[in-house]
Amino acid sequence: MIEFKHVFKSYGRGRNILSDITFRVTAGEFVFVAGPSGAGKSTLLKMIGGLEPPSRGSIEVNGQRLDELSARARPYLRRAVGVILQDTHLLYDRSAINNVLLPLAVTGLAPDLARARARAALEKVGLSTKEDMNPIELSGGEQQRLAIARAIVNRPSILIADEPTANLDRETAHRIMSVFRDFNRVGVTTLIASHDEALMAEYSSRTFRIDPGKFTDLSGRATK
Repeated sequence: MIEFKHVFKSYGRGRNILSDITFRVTAGEFVFVAGPSGAGKSTLLKMIGGLEPPSRGSIEVNGQRLDELSARARPYLRRAVGVILQDTHLLYDRSAINNVLLPLAVTGLAPDLARARARAALEKVGLSTKEDMNPIELSGGEQQRLAIARAIVNRPSILIADEPTANLDRETAHRIMSVFRDFNRVGVTTLIASHDEALMAEYSSRTFRIDPGKFTDLSGRATK
């Protein structure tokens, strides 16, 4: 499903953000990525989503080597990977449902079917009554759930999220984690970057830890 082999990442001639990362995640796993700020958690997730290339090494997602994908094939890979970044990148000039419809705009899906799917995604995250609201009118937790709805509307096989519960109260954080758990239970491979140790202890069955210059699979599984 996801395999990193001796992956390095640096920007320009600077130091490596990630050094010699090797691991394999099988279909349907639920994995947390832990570590301090600046250690490379976000970079690792972006590479899985095809948003950042490795400097060295190989990355395989859904049986495809990312470095061998043509420009034409990359959008199809990204449809299979739902991405929620720290900056949700919601558009405040359109309604909640029109934000969710955005990923479907390039698929050629019939408008009625696209809207039905967007409404189903909003219902899944508990926002079915707020589809006509502007994102700026939503709370922080609701905006996070809206970003999740947009990420899942294409029915991805992989879901990755970067600090999705940061700066949220405990009740809202658990509500968002329950959404991720629900998707994982139906087979969606899920990776979440977090610094919340209590949350990781409660929800994760496997945890990767990234420290500057070091990668550890805390489950004890071999990574090389």
